[in-house]
Amino acid sequence: MRIVLPLLSDAWRLARPYFGSEHRLRAWGLLLVVIGLTLGLVGMDVVLSFWNRAFYDALQEKDAASFRDLLLTWKVSDGWLLPGFIWVAGAYVLVAVYLRYLTQMLQISWRGWMTERFLQTWLSDQVYYRIGLTGSAAHGTDNPDQRIAEDIKAFVEMTLSLGLDLMSNVVSLVSFITILWTLSGPVQVLGLTIPGYMVWAALLYAAFGSVLTHFVGRPLAGLRFRQQQVEADFRFAMMRLRENSEGVALYGGEADEQRGLRARFAALVGNWWDIMRRAKLINALAAAYSQAAVIFPILVAAPRFFAGEIALGGLTQTAGAFGQVQGSMSWFVNSYADLAAWRAVVERLASFQRAMHAAQRKAGLTQADSPSADFTLEDATLALPGGRHLLAHADLVLHRGQSVVLTGASGSGKSTLFRAFAGIWPFATGTLRKPAASVLFLPQRPYLPLGSLRRALTYPDDATPRPDDTLRAALAAVGLDGLADQLDVEDSWGQRLSGGEQQRLAFARALLLRPDWLFLDEATASLDPDAEAMLYTLLKRSLPATTIISIAHRPAVADFHERKLVLRPDAANAGRLDG
Repeated sequence: MRIVLPLLSDAWRLARPYFGSEHRLRAWGLLLVVIGLTLGLVGMDVVLSFWNRAFYDALQEKDAASFRDLLLTWKVSDGWLLPGFIWVAGAYVLVAVYLRYLTQMLQISWRGWMTERFLQTWLSDQVYYRIGLTGSAAHGTDNPDQRIAEDIKAFVEMTLSLGLDLMSNVVSLVSFITILWTLSGPVQVLGLTIPGYMVWAALLYAAFGSVLTHFVGRPLAGLRFRQQQVEADFRFAMMRLRENSEGVALYGGEADEQRGLRARFAALVGNWWDIMRRAKLINALAAAYSQAAVIFPILVAAPRFFAGEIALGGLTQTAGAFGQVQGSMSWFVNSYADLAAWRAVVERLASFQRAMHAAQRKAGLTQADSPSADFTLEDATLALPGGRHLLAHADLVLHRGQSVVLTGASGSGKSTLFRAFAGIWPFATGTLRKPAASVLFLPQRPYLPLGSLRRALTYPDDATPRPDDTLRAALAAVGLDGLADQLDVEDSWGQRLSGGEQQRLAFARALLLRPDWLFLDEATASLDPDAEAMLYTLLKRSLPATTIISIAHRPAVADFHERKLVLRPDAANAGRLDG
């Protein structure tokens, strides 16, 4: 219960919002229809149980007319109106097809809603950025791409599959246990009369299998959880290699990368072998259990058949009812591997959701509107994730129209101060007052999204409204006129362009977006001094109304700014701002 109750609670928290959302009418409608069709299949199994008895009785009695009626039309037997097999089979196929179709419709609708909800949470309030700083892989922050793309899909499919299967088995149990109780009759054991003995035999058989399967398969859930993690780690490592192929090639780091990939793949294979060994035991147990279930009910019911108390049809119906009851009672045994995989998926999604909510709560600086056109920090304290302070109880005003250059030793916290001005740094206290103005941050390594050069050039704005001539002029202004005819070419521009070319592209982006405030975090570090001077001159000339705030190490950059700030550590190892 210590495992089951938290698991069910997490699953409920994941599933409930969809069925109470704006799509609830569609969700509940599809679910109820799917449940109705599932129950319809169970009802057909009950009808086929009585049909099967009448059919084999007709064979035993060599009753050709009844045999024909039971195949093609209908027949009344023991007060039951039994339709012909072709009608039952036709209805069964129709119900099964639409059950599958509507279940898939519900799956894609549910998955789409959950994916949108998780993406919205992940991308709001910079959670996608903060989650890696405020959490750890052990608490749900690793491989968010897999958790959103794969785990949501698996959760929806497995929750529906296991839930409907459990409901079907419960209804089958209730339906067939009555039939089995009636058919089995009493038995004498040590002078004691036991009514409905076949029901008790099925119960004991299923209980024995369930306990044994749980004992053997208990470690499987943890192994499944671990497998999803190591699979995602291996994919992520290869993705990182692809994204940083030039750096690896320049370092000649192929051997080290291969060692790293081999180590990750070895962890994947090792855990897979553990799953295989454990699954082998479970499969052996399940196979033996299911094979024994074929003959066990006939062995138990055979004495009544040989005593003439039941006919062949009664024997087959008894064996069939026993199989249904035993199978329903053995649902846990038969579904153990799927339950272990479902548990791993629920735990990964629930831990990821908790990590996102924790990142949302770690908000950093209190943000407020500025009463003036200036950026203002009030009583700001910035720290690293480990707790070391970079700046303590600082006040700072960046005045509109006054360009500022920020310098300081490497690691002093200059970039972190910019992140605080952007409102994304979670390890901060104090107040940030932001003016009602457009702001653009250019980091040292520009972000170039997937897609066309046009999209990379105008990111994060929509590229569609901007004329091609305007885009080509911006490229030419920053020295990238060679790319002017490739606006609609889709490529991995972050890999195709050099570091300097990417920084030039970021300046072209600034020319197009024309922000009121432009924060440059060593945005010319990959360029030579002449190119750096050309781009700053271009900004001053093309964006005269833009306030420029720069982080730079080169003294020449200061000449383009009116104010200089220096971030220095003090005796208490907490930085201070001079200037």
